[in-house]
Amino acid sequence: MNILDFSIVAIYLAALLVMGFMFRTQTSKSDYFLGGKSLGWKPLALSVMATQLSAISFVSAPAFVGLREGGGMQWLSYELGVPLAMILILSTILPKLYRAGVVSIYDYLENRFGRSTRVLISIVFQFSRAFATGIMIYAVSLILQGTMGIEAWQAIVLTGVITVLYSLQGGMKAVVYGDAVQMIIIVLGTIACIGFGLYHLGGVDTFVANVDSTRLQAIKFDSIGFSGDGFGFLPMIFGGVVLYASYYGCDQTQAQRALSAKDPQNLRYMILANGFIRFPITLLYCFSGLIVGTLAMSDATFFDKIPSDNPDWMMPIFILNYLPHGLIGLLVVAILAAAMSSLSSAINSLAAVSIEDYSRIVNKDLSQASYLKLAKYMGLVWGVVTLVLSLYAGNIAPTIIEAINKVGSLFYGPILAVFLIAVISKLCCALHVNIGLITGVLFNLLISVLLPDIFWFWWNFIGFVVTSVVALLASAAMPREVNSMTKIQNVDGINNSILTRMDLMLLVAMFVSMVLVCLAIPLIFS
Repeated sequence: MNILDFSIVAIYLAALLVMGFMFRTQTSKSDYFLGGKSLGWKPLALSVMATQLSAISFVSAPAFVGLREGGGMQWLSYELGVPLAMILILSTILPKLYRAGVVSIYDYLENRFGRSTRVLISIVFQFSRAFATGIMIYAVSLILQGTMGIEAWQAIVLTGVITVLYSLQGGMKAVVYGDAVQMIIIVLGTIACIGFGLYHLGGVDTFVANVDSTRLQAIKFDSIGFSGDGFGFLPMIFGGVVLYASYYGCDQTQAQRALSAKDPQNLRYMILANGFIRFPITLLYCFSGLIVGTLAMSDATFFDKIPSDNPDWMMPIFILNYLPHGLIGLLVVAILAAAMSSLSSAINSLAAVSIEDYSRIVNKDLSQASYLKLAKYMGLVWGVVTLVLSLYAGNIAPTIIEAINKVGSLFYGPILAVFLIAVISKLCCALHVNIGLITGVLFNLLISVLLPDIFWFWWNFIGFVVTSVVALLASAAMPREVNSMTKIQNVDGINNSILTRMDLMLLVAMFVSMVLVCLAIPLIFS
């Protein structure tokens, strides 16, 4: 990197700080955590995708597709469950949460079931999200260390301090608009990598002639996921629908965006946009990996610079050695942007859950001014916790990143079951869903230990089924009076779904199109 690249990075970081201070005037918790419920679907959709398609995706997805042993275009199968999950949450969970008028989605569970259910899920969310985000920041710090020539701790501080400052000052508006800009930068950066990768390879024909054909298969119909195999069609569909429905609808970092929409129509458009646009963006990531991986395999000098035990360095090394100055700075900004979008979202959501827990359990009489002041302190605390975790991640980070994905699958299914029971059933009370939740998680833990050959994507579906069945059986075996003395229960007379028939048809068509594209890729390049 030269002075031009560093100048671009500095200008970008300064602009983020300015934006945070522009949005710093908030008068209520709705202003700070939900942007005053005034946000349109376009920036919200970009914000959600920026958090989902993080720095790890920008770097690791191409490395998995293009270079990692056992990798390839099967990365795309992770996306197959997305449009089907959007159908589920638009017709059940998100409309109910939006109408309830809550800041923390776990408030809804307390109003529906009681404090014990809220506390169980809230604690799991706060610590798992902080831990996962800390490891992500550490992984990105290694990339910035290689591209910018700075120490890992300096990269963590650079990323963390700027993000904490602008997200604390500007609240949800700063997070959403910052993420929207970052998403655009990430996509443009990926397109630039594709273009320059093809240029250095010698064009499309050279790429097609040299691409590794074993990496082109995107769907594996012969893999069920019960014999030590993975990425099969069935586990990616059944597990994927549960995973994404739980993540978009029952995870505060994502659901908080939905609660920030200015009306149900903008909420609907935001979710639909994610159902349609995620796959093309992931396809861009994958093609950049195929192209740059093919270049690496055909250029010994490039290949030798990539550590044999860490193919994630493929993209940073490509950026530094094959792109012109100025564009290098923009690509470093893209990596920074992806990291910051994940961190800012985590800080804002963690603060929202913590302050709501505090105000409900410890001090119920907080004024709006005191609430906002304490909310910023909470955000600062979680920012520090996350960055400290980043500093101490050490060399075990890659293993932990893989473990975090599996740990998430232990909980996503049971949590989705609890929320679905909350919005569509009046049969269960706190005791029933708590028993179901604990049983579902423990069952997944037993499977992970005793039946390691079951692909971890199945844990999402298994946990969902076990939790639902056990909770409903408990309600039949141990009848209890269900909490109905809340304003949330009175919403039951309203039709939950905001999914239209046209939405349903379009999302199903999107799913079919995704499957057809995946099947066509080996044929196109053969």
